[in-house]
Amino acid sequence: MTASRPELLVDGSDQLLRRTIQDALGFSIHLQELRAGLGQAAGLSGPAYSILVAVEHLSRQGDIGINLLSDYLHLSGAFVTTEVNKLVGAGLVAKEPHPADRRRVVMTLTTQGRGLLAAVGDLQRSVNDTIFGALAPGELRALSDSLAKLVGGSQDALALLHVQARRRKTA
Repeated sequence: MTASRPELLVDGSDQLLRRTIQDALGFSIHLQELRAGLGQAAGLSGPAYSILVAVEHLSRQGDIGINLLSDYLHLSGAFVTTEVNKLVGAGLVAKEPHPADRRRVVMTLTTQGRGLLAAVGDLQRSVNDTIFGALAPGELRALSDSLAKLVGGSQDALALLHVQARRRKTA
C-alpha cells in the first residue's frame, strides 16, 4: 500500500491513487515539453517563456516583483531573478525601482516582450485549447482548485522528506 488514509483508498486498494500519480507525472512531463516548445517558438527557454507570460499576466493586476513572480510560478527567487535578468538583457522585460520601496523592483514587459508574446499567441491558444478541450464546463475550475490543494500538499510532503533525510543523516 502506498497510502493509509481512507479517502485515498477505494475498496481498500491504492490502485486509483497509483494511477492518478502516474497520470499526473505524465501530464507534468507533457506540460514541460509543451512549455519548452512554446519557448522555442518564441526563441526562449521554457522557463524564460513561462516567466515572460507570468509577467504579462500578473502586471495586469498591479505591481509585480520577484517574490510574487516566484510564488506564482512555484520557483525559487534566485532562479527567477537569474531568468528575469536574462529577459531584461534581451530587452523583453523592464525592471524599475518600486515607487514606495526602492529596495524592491517592479517588472513590466517591454514593447518587444509584448510583441514576442503576440507572435506566439495563436500557437499558445491552440495548445491550451487542445490540452484542456476535453474538460466540460466547470471542470477547469475544479481542476484548478484541486491542483492548488495538491501544490500545497506536495510542498508539505517535500518538507517532510527533507526532515526525514536530515534525521537519517544524523542517525
